[in-house]
Amino acid sequence: MKKKLPAFVIAALALLLTASCSTRGGWVKVDGNKFIDPKGNEMVFRGLCFPDPVKLVREGQWNERYFAAAADWGANVVRFAVHPANLNAMGWEAAFQAMDQGIEWARQHGMYVIMDWHSIGNLKDERFTSDMYNTTKAETFRFWRTVAQRYNDEPTVAFYELFNEPTVTAPDTGSCTWTEWKTLQEQIIDTVRAYNPRAICLCAGFNWAYDLTPVATEPVARPGVAYVSHPYPMKRDEPWEEKWEQDFGYVADTYPVICTEIGFCLADEPGAHIPVMATDDYGEHITRYFEQKGISFTVWCFDTTWAPMLISDWDFTPTTQGRFFKAYLKRKATDCADGGNLRSGDGSSL
Repeated sequence: MKKKLPAFVIAALALLLTASCSTRGGWVKVDGNKFIDPKGNEMVFRGLCFPDPVKLVREGQWNERYFAAAADWGANVVRFAVHPANLNAMGWEAAFQAMDQGIEWARQHGMYVIMDWHSIGNLKDERFTSDMYNTTKAETFRFWRTVAQRYNDEPTVAFYELFNEPTVTAPDTGSCTWTEWKTLQEQIIDTVRAYNPRAICLCAGFNWAYDLTPVATEPVARPGVAYVSHPYPMKRDEPWEEKWEQDFGYVADTYPVICTEIGFCLADEPGAHIPVMATDDYGEHITRYFEQKGISFTVWCFDTTWAPMLISDWDFTPTTQGRFFKAYLKRKATDCADGGNLRSGDGSSL
């Protein structure tokens, strides 16, 4: 008769398996169009967007329990959406101390961190879509110097998302060409790498970080970067896949792509006032497309009020999109523990 392993032994083994797909062992790298884990294997990141850490601190939800819940959903990466206004309101040192603790919790639960400078608008002209996003070029460079110096020996903070959603089509956001925006991103990358050459910088295109078509002829002229898109359902009419391929997906054939915001809500759900409504098959379409292309992603938003929400309360009860993505992430985390983070050349799991 076989002896049943004690529950604590089973839990420890599960943590070790998860760690093979997470933060244990060193820095993530870029190799061609792939992210490579510390063991030299291709790694696909699938995780959750957190709202602003300052918001969660104010609400009493920035705690180890919150990070444990994200890990339980199957995330191997989480994104910190750092808003300039909130950072200044709390004070930089206090906010960074809170993020230090969050990074430790992420490490404990086997998750990497995307540090995201969460502004929307035109950084070149310093014109933004809301007061909460107001910043300057000088402050943006200061933020990334601070991050790169503070975490230059912390592989958990693997990704530096330079600017959340660039746009020049929103009202009163001025003008900026792709060449000008590319040059500004390159200057930020140079600043980051003066302090942390191992950081992977994430570069977004216009149309609220959706459009990567200029990369075909004028890519960011720095090695080891990855590109960002936010393919919410309203960006294109269905059928989506051919348009996704034209607008951002083709980039994944040459460079790593991580879609740091995706998500949806239904017309009768909280958050439907913002233009992310979709039928509930959007999740199936977007995740299947990502699997075919080897694209990483984080889902917006692991919060009860920032729409589209993944949870409806602080017991982490999932919303409609939350149910879909929780099941998907948990399934992929199980596959990963069995070796499914390795992909063959045709996009299928080995």
